[in-house]
Amino acid sequence: MSCPVQHGSSGALTLDPYVKNLRAERELLHAAGPITRVDLPGGVSAWAVTHHEVGRATLTDPRLVKDIAHWEDYQQGRIPETWPLISTIPRTSTNLLGTDGAEHKRLRLLTAKAFSARSVERLRPRVHEITKGLLDALEPHADRPLDLKGEFAFKLPMNVIGELYGVDAAEHDWLRDMYVKFFSTVAAPQEFLHTFKTLERYYDDMIVHKRANPADDLTTELIEAVDNGDFLSDLEIRGTLQVVVAAGHETTVNLLCNAVRALLAHPEQFDLVKKGEVGWDAVVEETLRFDPPTSNMVFRFATEDVEIGGVTIKKGEALMTSYGAISRDRAEHGEDPHPDTFDLTRDKGRHISFGYGPHVCPGSHLARMEGQIALPLLFERFPDLRLAVDDSELENHPSIVVNSLKELPVLLRP
Repeated sequence: MSCPVQHGSSGALTLDPYVKNLRAERELLHAAGPITRVDLPGGVSAWAVTHHEVGRATLTDPRLVKDIAHWEDYQQGRIPETWPLISTIPRTSTNLLGTDGAEHKRLRLLTAKAFSARSVERLRPRVHEITKGLLDALEPHADRPLDLKGEFAFKLPMNVIGELYGVDAAEHDWLRDMYVKFFSTVAAPQEFLHTFKTLERYYDDMIVHKRANPADDLTTELIEAVDNGDFLSDLEIRGTLQVVVAAGHETTVNLLCNAVRALLAHPEQFDLVKKGEVGWDAVVEETLRFDPPTSNMVFRFATEDVEIGGVTIKKGEALMTSYGAISRDRAEHGEDPHPDTFDLTRDKGRHISFGYGPHVCPGSHLARMEGQIALPLLFERFPDLRLAVDDSELENHPSIVVNSLKELPVLLRP
């Protein structure tokens, strides 16, 4: 397959919105780093950080902020409201992803209880129950091909998040369809705007309902959160709920699919797991590094000229973090085994696929726990599970942000 990444007229790398060859794209981005220019869908240009050390530095540099008011292209009207990546950039300071400094710390304090490792750990028995129930539901279809993403990897975190929110199970499929559109980088402009506004109304209605009908769920907990007399506004609650779906659901779906794919493509590594020589925690962590659930996270904006990684990011310019390229960093992960190799015995380096510093993903505890529970239960139930198509036939969802397969066709009991 030819590599879709091309050099634009400015010499920047043009990212493929259809994600036809993600592996090659990661390698080219990494080779062009540690920071390189990229052309994004819609003719938008930005910087991309592609090396580990510089990635950690930019993720903690106070001169690079989330506030879109500092993006010159947006303020000058060069970024339309229909741009397909605009949904990834909070345009108001209402959630953890869109704030920095004191305001970010404030929101962290008000939401800390809901996202703490202790709170997530309380969900462990329920995650076991939900997983076993979903595996039971797969039994009647075990002798014919099915989409493991749609029937298992999607449903597990959506059920968990749904229970956290207090969302009716009948709405789960609708939410899935909405977020498929939300993360697409090839959706028609009007379809994107409709999806964006529909989800905002959905969460607004949820908050109104929960204020009138409080329950033992995350939505009610956020409504009632108080810290020294401070509390979350409805816009901040909505923003937090939106972040949780992206952080606690989408990342888990991709983690589960990518782990199954990697294990089936590397039977010698899977044998180490079956023999008990490595644990499922190693499977989760190496999958997060080798095939991170988020390809690129946009954006941060320079509040002044920033010299870093051998380049100058000028005031008002945008920078994205390319987690896929960073995962290939030889300086962090070594040359042997090569970073482009799935190796469960890797003992060099630490990935930052859930972010780094104050903006580390709030759903990371939940995603890890679900992976460590769901993967062993899946393969215990269906030890002969295999792909129903050749690995080369698997296609990515058209998004330069999330690293998501369209489908994962498998045979549970060949």
